[in-house]
Amino acid sequence: METTRILSAKDIGKIIREKRKELGYTQAEFAKAVGTGIRFISDLENGKPTVQFDKTLYVLSMTAVNLYAKER
Repeated sequence: METTRILSAKDIGKIIREKRKELGYTQAEFAKAVGTGIRFISDLENGKPTVQFDKTLYVLSMTAVNLYAKER
């Protein structure tokens, strides 16, 4: 996976969706695999800005995606 600049919740959602599809999961299968609800995965992938940040970080870690902050 290439480095992606994150500017919005939609950017994170796009990364999660791509990774889920790469792994061959439906949203329901993915939600079960990472221990969340289907609604959360749907909201996350659609870039809902009010999803729980700690859960988002957990899902990223479960898909082997690291999130970094870099000073400009």
